[in-house]
Amino acid sequence: MDVRTCEQCGVVFSPRREHARFCSARCRVTWNRENSRGPSLGGGLAGVGSDGAAGTDGAAGGPLGWSVAAMGEVVARLGRIRPKDQVQALTVLSEAVWWVTIVDATLVRYHPDLYDDELAALPDRSAVEGALAGLRFVRNQLGYHADPADFVEPTADRPATMWRWKPAACPSLNALPPRGQEWEAARHSAYQAHLAGHPVGDTFRRANAFLTAASARILPA
Repeated sequence: MDVRTCEQCGVVFSPRREHARFCSARCRVTWNRENSRGPSLGGGLAGVGSDGAAGTDGAAGGPLGWSVAAMGEVVARLGRIRPKDQVQALTVLSEAVWWVTIVDATLVRYHPDLYDDELAALPDRSAVEGALAGLRFVRNQLGYHADPADFVEPTADRPATMWRWKPAACPSLNALPPRGQEWEAARHSAYQAHLAGHPVGDTFRRANAFLTAASARILPA
């Protein structure tokens, strides 16, 4: 059974979210009040932690601000690549997966209430949640068990945003703890339901729009 120690009170608890750090909402609120500047920079790219989340401190939004900007830029760049530049398109697609999941993990970990509020306000909540969960599955496979080309079907005469995600088999989950197996199996199901067969551009536009809007409630104007 997956258990963790609450970062505020020290009690051992069973997490209901992948990035859960506190045993209760009270501990989360207390920790946020005592650490209002957010986590410090350090470890990983531009303040990115070992769990794939960016910090939220610093001038002009800090690492979260930089990550949101990088996410928007790389998603836009994917749409500008010429159809024949397939190698470049696959590289940019991998970068887009990386930045989307960094911003997503940051909001889920440090601002879960805001994240849930933004989701609840969406008319297409299930589509957005499914797209983000599916991209988490892709992220977890890239560089370890798969390459970008394993997930998409390039078409020589069509831009990368019109390529379609390919169906993917669920990898072996035996090395993960039971809770980890449950989470990864859910990500794979989301990939099959919300990404496989759908255009790449639709997935990234949907994810980028939601995460940018949610981050705007945190970042300085």
